[in-house]
Amino acid sequence: MKKLKAFNGTFRSESHRKQERTTGLTQMTGRKWMVCMLLAVLPFLGFSQSVFDRFEAMDDVSAVVVNQNMFKLFSRIEADDPEAREFMDMVKTLKNLKVFTTENKTIAREMRSTMDEYIKDASLEELMRIKDEDSNVKFYIRPGRDEDHVSELLMFVSGLKEVEVHGKKLETVLLSLTGDIDLNKISMLTKKMNLPSELDEAGKNK
Repeated sequence: MKKLKAFNGTFRSESHRKQERTTGLTQMTGRKWMVCMLLAVLPFLGFSQSVFDRFEAMDDVSAVVVNQNMFKLFSRIEADDPEAREFMDMVKTLKNLKVFTTENKTIAREMRSTMDEYIKDASLEELMRIKDEDSNVKFYIRPGRDEDHVSELLMFVSGLKEVEVHGKKLETVLLSLTGDIDLNKISMLTKKMNLPSELDEAGKNK
């Protein structure tokens, strides 16, 4: 009887070991798949989050950076005006706004080069281009949940001649906006946050 128990114990142990090996292999395969996915995605995420940030530290660059927490604070402000409430509803869906401006031609070329590289790596689509005398405006987007919304909007303006902010003449503007962006309400964002008026064109010609 003792031998039978020992045999049964051995049999159960081997069976359990086989099941554990199978389960372990499945778990390892699942983990390996997840690791591969993360390794593939993380470099892109890191690039998209920080590619333009270095311009903020440059002396000849003026920068405005608004993160998601600030947009949430905007959305919590109580307002009786219908237009103001509409604006609050809009900004709560936004994640990040970055605006970099400069009159330094060397930095402007660096901005253009960085933007071109980002557009290629992030697979952004061109929305439109505008040429007005010496100035050029380009818009790029990442599609959103429908035709009226985009998840990312990138604007690059060059060749500005008569634009002056806080005593500085601006020649180049790089603007990045992410979130759930309603192109129909872009002009409201431009007006309320005093953004470059060229941004309005993205809403007029979507």
